Amino acid sequence: MKHFLIFSFLILSLFAQDPSKKYQADGAVVDMLFANKHLYVSTDAGTVDIFNIKTTKKIKTIEVEKIKDFVGDEVDSKVYSVDVIDDFTLVLSQTSGGFRRVDIHHDGKRERVIDASDNMAIAKAKFLDKNTIILALLSNEIISYDITKRERNWTFQASGAKFSNFCLDENRAKIVIADESGDLKIHATKDGKFIKKLSGKNLDNVFQVDIKNGVIATAGQDRRVVVYEAYSAYYKIAPFLIYSVGLSPSGKRVAYASDEDNNVIVFDTSTKEDLVTLGGNKITISNIVFMNENELFISSDDNTINFYKIK
Repeated sequence: MKHFLIFSFLILSLFAQDPSKKYQADGAVVDMLFANKHLYVSTDAGTVDIFNIKTTKKIKTIEVEKIKDFVGDEVDSKVYSVDVIDDFTLVLSQTSGGFRRVDIHHDGKRERVIDASDNMAIAKAKFLDKNTIILALLSNEIISYDITKRERNWTFQASGAKFSNFCLDENRAKIVIADESGDLKIHATKDGKFIKKLSGKNLDNVFQVDIKNGVIATAGQDRRVVVYEAYSAYYKIAPFLIYSVGLSPSGKRVAYASDEDNNVIVFDTSTKEDLVTLGGNKITISNIVFMNENELFISSDDNTINFYKIK
């Protein structure tokens, strides 16, 4: 069975579809999202690059201050996550000493929300609304933070396992949290109250998680891409660790990093049928973001973002 699985993926690789466009970021891509008809990309070179999706050209770059490393040299500050609401851009970046800072950029100005002096090891930050952000710490503590009051609305410990990733639903009303346990925890963002746990499908660390239209998909260290729908759940097995996953807006299609050659397979979440294999990614996949049902962006741990239109 194992050999058959590997052979099947090799056959799919032979017919992999190449990207139709490429975007070049300032550094290796860490986080990426499609918003306001633009592509926002955070990098390890201390930038958030904003692209015109039609021309593939950068229309703006947000730069964060350099930091000092352990020997006192100035180095680029890695930007761990980026988010957008209206024309406000949320930027989570590295500071000296291993802590993180959070800035909001608007109308050419920067507002510092959280600084190194707050001693917070934040792994990911996203908007809940213009006045509220949600923070996930490496310790798996989840925090709703009021920007104007500079105080916490609520906080909870998702589990004792190390945090991996979270995603928000389209209304930013629910947060789905993934960690090293393989279980997913779903909480309400209004008050942090626990809703439910999804377990038993991923047996190890979940690298990434996505939710669209009530469908949840995971990328697992156990080589499983798991799909949770309303009343059912199933998984597909890959021959290699699955580092990244993304759902189309309807939740009817899921794309996942499928093999050590960095191909991405797109399949139908209802029929489980593989639709296409996307190739041309040179190193480990970092993000998969659908623009619509047939078009998507794929980034790797380098400065190239590939764009595909599914044929």
